[in-house]
Amino acid sequence: GGTDHLLASELFGASVSFVEADQIAAAITPETGLVVVETPANPTLQLLDLADIVSQAGDVPVMVDNTFATPVLQQPLEFGVTYVVHSATKYIGGHGDAMGGVVVTTEKHAVELRQVRAITGALLDPQSAYLLHRGLPTLSIRVLTAQNTASELANWFLTQSKISDVYYPGLPGGDAKGLIGKQMQGPGAMIAINMKDGFEAAQTLCKNLSMITHAVSLGSTDTLIQHPAGLTHRPVASEAKPGQGILRISVGLESAEDLIADFETALNRVN
Repeated sequence: GGTDHLLASELFGASVSFVEADQIAAAITPETGLVVVETPANPTLQLLDLADIVSQAGDVPVMVDNTFATPVLQQPLEFGVTYVVHSATKYIGGHGDAMGGVVVTTEKHAVELRQVRAITGALLDPQSAYLLHRGLPTLSIRVLTAQNTASELANWFLTQSKISDVYYPGLPGGDAKGLIGKQMQGPGAMIAINMKDGFEAAQTLCKNLSMITHAVSLGSTDTLIQHPAGLTHRPVASEAKPGQGILRISVGLESAEDLIADFETALNRVN
């Protein structure tokens, strides 16, 4: 949501075109300076073929938001991507108590970015640096543990009549391009569900969860649920908004049994 809004309105005169992943080559013009993609995509968890995107982009550099996958599950530079960005606030920090961002690239491009950082003053404060560094030793175990729980939870969602769709790369049909094991080393710990009765049902579910927190952000030790249509994607153009009943879930380190019990109670209160 925030990225869409930034690209659409705040880039000081730069023009931006939004296209589907298979239309990138056709959209590139002599003025194109960067291709920006996110995989898994937010909030539908669609996986994009990075090698194909780099091929379509040709000489135009590609930037990938790798926040959902983390370096544990996906390393886009191996597929020819020029820039990899992470919201370190999420999985890298991992505890919901620090803010920061990371750009990973070659040394050549890093020199250019360091100049921009110096001019704009985009420097990480010492306390945030300490907290993000603290999260790194447990990054792998946190991601893999949450991934296992997410798989169990996603399969449980499939059995619920008030949920019309479940989006998770580890489910049958969730990895249409066969990228898990080839590009991404697991389906991750993010899930999206679509409530059958739309916006109000999604709001009711969120309000009746007791252990799971209704909030923005993701990648923390505790499970978070977010209703994009009512929170992060409100400023997004209507044609680009996710479905009104879609809920995004960042699975934390709680047990699958506890999470299922909380969702079951909340679903029972959805009319």
